[in-house]
Amino acid sequence: MYKEHIPRLEYQYFESRNCVVNEDAANRLPKKDQEEVHKIIELCNQFIEADVYVIAAPMWSLSFPAPLKEYIDCIVQTDKTITFPKKGEKPEGLLKDKPRTVVYIQSSGGNIPWIMRPMFNKGLDYIEDIMKFMGISKFEKLLVDSTGTTEQEKQDAIENAKEKIDTIIEKMDIREAVLT
Repeated sequence: MYKEHIPRLEYQYFESRNCVVNEDAANRLPKKDQEEVHKIIELCNQFIEADVYVIAAPMWSLSFPAPLKEYIDCIVQTDKTITFPKKGEKPEGLLKDKPRTVVYIQSSGGNIPWIMRPMFNKGLDYIEDIMKFMGISKFEKLLVDSTGTTEQEKQDAIENAKEKIDTIIEKMDIREAVLT
């Protein structure tokens, strides 16, 4: 995501919370802002079309790098990935229309004991929650813990993570996604 331009959301891009301005309003914006709105729409549409999402990010400050959050802000859009059925009702995810799976791969320098993960792994929880919020119920995680500070620690962490890949692939049931 550092190589791909992800728009930073600005107030003028929205007509209401999580709702990008309509085409007429977008056309009245300055050219740079029009391009940003079109990029937001493009990213959201691209996300909607996919069946399998692989997100790989390091744990940074108990979360993940800012460009990932900016991307998520672009794809959580009213009447595209979420809806507000009636005033006062809770929002509902729209991505339940076909089988979808998210695989979240996270690396971290330290080995976080399982009992401490809820306190230290806010980014992982956020990604899982936001995907389920949009209607994607299948979520798999691959934690590449203890990458350490040496090349050997990094390689050991990668090898440990590789051992879990086949199990994740089996849970995904990619054949179902490919056949539909």
